[in-house]
Amino acid sequence: MTESNNDHSPFWSPAVAKLQPYVPGEQPKTTARLIKLNTNESPYPPSPKAQAVLQEEGLAAHLRLYPDPESTQLRETIAAQFDLSPQQVFVGNGSDEVLAHAFYSFFQRPEPLLYPDITYSFYPVYCQFYGIESQKLPLRDDFSIAVEDFAIDNAGGVIIPNPNAPTGRYLPLAKIEKLLQLHPQRVVVIDEAYIDFGGDSAVALIDRYPNLLVIHTLSKSHALAGLRLGYAMGQAHLIEGLNRAKNSFNSYPIDGIAQKVATAAIADRAWLADNCAKVIATREWTCSELSGLGFDIVPSTANFIFAKPPKISAEDLFKALRERNIIVRYFNKPRISEYLRISIGTDEEMQALVAACREVL
Repeated sequence: MTESNNDHSPFWSPAVAKLQPYVPGEQPKTTARLIKLNTNESPYPPSPKAQAVLQEEGLAAHLRLYPDPESTQLRETIAAQFDLSPQQVFVGNGSDEVLAHAFYSFFQRPEPLLYPDITYSFYPVYCQFYGIESQKLPLRDDFSIAVEDFAIDNAGGVIIPNPNAPTGRYLPLAKIEKLLQLHPQRVVVIDEAYIDFGGDSAVALIDRYPNLLVIHTLSKSHALAGLRLGYAMGQAHLIEGLNRAKNSFNSYPIDGIAQKVATAAIADRAWLADNCAKVIATREWTCSELSGLGFDIVPSTANFIFAKPPKISAEDLFKALRERNIIVRYFNKPRISEYLRISIGTDEEMQALVAACREVL
């Protein structure tokens, strides 16, 4: 007989009993009749070149062998994409694993880690997991990040998503550079899960700033959420720190098939540009339509929008849409409880969303 979620097993260590795990967005067992706009997945299939890898003859036969522990070809492909050396690239089993190694490698210090009060909710979970002190810095009323608020002495490091999540707001490179200059002796992590949907990547700053680590994922713009592949880019000494953590935990995190599929996907630059352009166009149409219905839309450069509905609470609209088989994300948290995060789907899905909102309102 298993314990209920509210009980602590006597076999757990005290540390596990205190954990408050990350809660991901709803993943329904069936999506046959659902319009799923709650987890920022791509509305379109991955690159045909990536799909073709899965059809290669004899691929399954290689599963008896361990994969390349260094993911050499994949790292070389990523490096070529960003004009870096392979020694400046680290890959992990999803960007969440890359983040876990970054927290372990760089932020276990007596000084607090700095991050926004409204941000990716895995950051406080990792702080709890590793026993890292942290300090949350409030976003401004328009949900923008004020870099000057991060001018705090004796910080243990900084991490921000750019664009931020769940707001979608983008911080220009000049502001990122200022953040790096504020903390030259500590690592600044820029988590760019959504950068391909607008804005410039901080990768351009890597050669000038030894304290910069940039993290990307293939889950969003590359449409490979099910593959679980993320990567970090920075100067070689930071990458070596991540490798020391990885090789003390799991020397083979990326399976052989994932390495081959990811390599093909990253090399297909034309498909990536086309996929992002379609999502951006649909995002702008959706923002225009919802604004016309009276929604307050936070400016977004991501593959989602953060919107406050008129005439009805966000929670009530969330429930009304769910009754109409449309799932969006509702966060019952301070400052954002009147907003919904809406992932960008296909044109048809977003038309259905707008029609449902019009009907409810």
